[in-house]
Amino acid sequence: MSIHPFSKRAAAGLALAALACAAAAQGNLPPIQSAAAAANPYGLQALWQQGDWVARGTLLMLVVMSLASWYVLITRLIAQSRMGGQGRDANARFWKADTVRQGAELLVKGSPFRFIAESALEATRKHEGLIGQVDMNTWVAQSIERAVATVHSRTQEGLAVLATVGSTAPFVGLFGTVWGIYHALVRIGASGQASIDKVAGPVGEALIMTAIGLAVAVPAVLGYNWLVRRNKIVMDTVRAFGSDLHTVLLAAHARQAAQATQPGPAAPPVTVDAG
Repeated sequence: MSIHPFSKRAAAGLALAALACAAAAQGNLPPIQSAAAAANPYGLQALWQQGDWVARGTLLMLVVMSLASWYVLITRLIAQSRMGGQGRDANARFWKADTVRQGAELLVKGSPFRFIAESALEATRKHEGLIGQVDMNTWVAQSIERAVATVHSRTQEGLAVLATVGSTAPFVGLFGTVWGIYHALVRIGASGQASIDKVAGPVGEALIMTAIGLAVAVPAVLGYNWLVRRNKIVMDTVRAFGSDLHTVLLAAHARQAAQATQPGPAAPPVTVDAG
């Protein structure tokens, strides 16, 4: 049995039309995305895009708190390292000088040990008038104690920031968590169904806020405890220096008083700076 030529042409035309329709349909289909390229409703980008001004403000607050705590931690570590080097320099050079004044001038400007030595020398020069009624031992000791207290207060700079961040960051993150859950409940109520696409974003926002709050607080607390411990070690060196300086100044003052009361030919003048 033979097929009419018209039937052959009609079948070929239908086949071509079917191929054209299939090609057009494939062109209109969206491109296939991998699982990694799919939108992540729990990511930081989704947190920023889906969150309102309260969520964004909370996130910015946590970022600022983290930056402040890391800035304080790094600057305090640098300052403590510098102060430790200045302490070693003072122990190596100051006590080998002939006088307290010469020893102070050997120390670098800005050194807390030079500040203590100069404060003690200033106290010996001002021991006159009403202050002269106080014995030298008490007056010099109080002057050195005030200088040491000033150095100690400088070493505490910035620690309040770490303590504040460490104690409040978890609660700031918790606030973001509560706010995110509130948004999830609002979306569920508005949609009338608890589908994953309605609650994934707000729940992810809540979980990320909690994690960020803890990530900000933990380094701040650890850094605070570490810096406090290092400050104690540095201040022990400062207090030991002040105690030794007090002893040297009193010994020099005692020699000066003894030579002033000795009869006989005039001896070369001895000042407290000679200690």
